[in-house]
Amino acid sequence: MKVTTDACLFGAWVAREVKARSFEIRNMLDIGTGTGLLTLMVAQKKPDLIIDAVEIDRAAYTQAKENIIASGFNNKIYLQNEDILNDTSQRKYDVIISNPPFYEKELKSVNARKNIAHHDDGLPLEKLLPVIKTRLLATSKFYLLLPYKRKRDMEVLFKENDLFFTKIISVRQSVDHDLFRLIIEGSLYHDYELKETEISIRDNKDQYTPDFINLLKDYYLHL
Repeated sequence: MKVTTDACLFGAWVAREVKARSFEIRNMLDIGTGTGLLTLMVAQKKPDLIIDAVEIDRAAYTQAKENIIASGFNNKIYLQNEDILNDTSQRKYDVIISNPPFYEKELKSVNARKNIAHHDDGLPLEKLLPVIKTRLLATSKFYLLLPYKRKRDMEVLFKENDLFFTKIISVRQSVDHDLFRLIIEGSLYHDYELKETEISIRDNKDQYTPDFINLLKDYYLHL
């Protein structure tokens, strides 16, 4: 599966948040790690973090395994090729991240693997959020990347699962585009003031914005 710019932005932002809370974070769960992009971005900022990464697709799992071994973080990252919905572990995590499939109800590819990755047949949000909830500690935070058009749906699903937003970052492809992605930070408790911000990937001259560069400069070789 291709690495997307919005996924890179999400990974860099989460990695910054994890680093800022470094003293209280010991472990992390990455649900649907794909080729390991998000896990490796966070590990780069916090090398001592113990990470469990779960991926259902065998080919993606194999690629993630190769990437993790090549990265030098393989002694801190534990990769599993399984469906998180079938995982009976009760382990709790300080941080949970997921870039879940989100093209549900739209035209599907004839490629079954792409359908799993891009549609929510395998892991709908209605099933993902309860899984996340059971793995959270009282002080834990979880992070999701979703389409902006699902903001209202997420408000309903969070309420149904007794979860709370703590930060929402709305993302534009450029300053001239409409909002198209949501980066969400959530928690078990309503003890935090909700903070909402926006970020644009490119400016009106089709150059990366200073906010984007600041987040991605440690990952993009050309910045």
